[in-house]
Amino acid sequence: MSILKKNNNLIKININRVSFYSHVFLIACSIFLLLSCEKTSSTVKASDLLGNVAYPAICYSGYRTDSRAVEPSIEEIKSDLTLLHELGYRVVRTYNVHFEHTANILNAITELKHNDSNFEMYVMLGVWINCKGAFSDNVDHTEEDYEANLKEAKTAFNLVKQYPEIIKIIAVGNEAMVHWQTNYFVGPQVILSWVNYFQELKKTNQIPQDIWVTSSDNFASWGGGDASYHNDYLLQLYQAVDYISMHTYPFHDTYYSQTLWSKDYHNKTDKINDQMQDAVNYAIAQYNSVKAYMHSLGIEKPIHIGETGWATVSTDFYGELGTCAADEYKQQAYFIGINDWAKANGISVFFFEAFDEAWKDFNNPSGSENHFGLFTLQGKAKYSVWSQYDLDALSVYSRDGKRLNKTYNGVADSLKSNVREGKIFKYGI
Repeated sequence: MSILKKNNNLIKININRVSFYSHVFLIACSIFLLLSCEKTSSTVKASDLLGNVAYPAICYSGYRTDSRAVEPSIEEIKSDLTLLHELGYRVVRTYNVHFEHTANILNAITELKHNDSNFEMYVMLGVWINCKGAFSDNVDHTEEDYEANLKEAKTAFNLVKQYPEIIKIIAVGNEAMVHWQTNYFVGPQVILSWVNYFQELKKTNQIPQDIWVTSSDNFASWGGGDASYHNDYLLQLYQAVDYISMHTYPFHDTYYSQTLWSKDYHNKTDKINDQMQDAVNYAIAQYNSVKAYMHSLGIEKPIHIGETGWATVSTDFYGELGTCAADEYKQQAYFIGINDWAKANGISVFFFEAFDEAWKDFNNPSGSENHFGLFTLQGKAKYSVWSQYDLDALSVYSRDGKRLNKTYNGVADSLKSNVREGKIFKYGI
């Protein structure tokens, strides 16, 4: 064999080796990138989301009629979530799994992520808990509806297994311990048992260990108010949850409290703004009361606001015949105030809620419960939204394929003309 031929053969061999190792290298890089992408998605934890200003949170329900028998379609949910994503929201809270709605939300998020690698949305999964005979004439608060609660918990478990990259928080019960929920409340021992159920699933690696388990309930239920809630089961619940999710509603307490808005506001020009700052301070005081009670138990855990909000329409206790609390100007003031405080203190606020709903008080379309949304049922942006975001810069459409419109046609003076000074409600008058 000539030297030239030998060298040519060596060159061919080396080229083949280079080609082989290049392919190996490219395959290795591809596997690394895939694993890296998977790791990045799977390693987003609840602890990364809560208290992080990069992950604003909101309560979401997509029902568009006065009955939950009419489920929003996946396409309708995708439209809602796309809008919320453009506004910057990255975490949504749901309330139960016994309707198709929550599963459809998870399906919609999955499809949106598949179609757009930049789409990012996580879920605080609600697990509804009832007492025996809930919403009937035979309500028994001493016992739980075990079969219904077990079915709810098992369904939630299956959803977490199916969507571990989306579900990051499990909330056992929604205002399920506070006594004024007379249709369904249970004792803290019931909530404790189901929190322990999910914590055991974590310990045995049946669901991801970095999911956080909590219960989302009124500040009083967490010991921040009436001492009647203070008992050993509540102590054990504090020990069992990963963090405390508390609710605060100064809006409702404009009617029930005899102290909020009761002082003499000397500067009449700024009276409404001063009242709303007091409403924000009222919510902060309730947060601090829960924190103080937790510390009295010798416990240190994160506390986030699982629900707070402000209705914009009311013909009941919060309208002109009541406290005049409900309007878009006051909602905007509360929305800004509570979120500014939360951001400054590393606290997440799940603002209630994204869109108005009509099923909650279907007998009274103008009831306050139907009007807590930042958007109307038809998808019009309320003052809280159009004064906070550049809506013209959004590329999405609102509900029913219509371009985003502002309430009051975007005329602030027209909106403000319907605003009334808040007033303390005097019982018996």
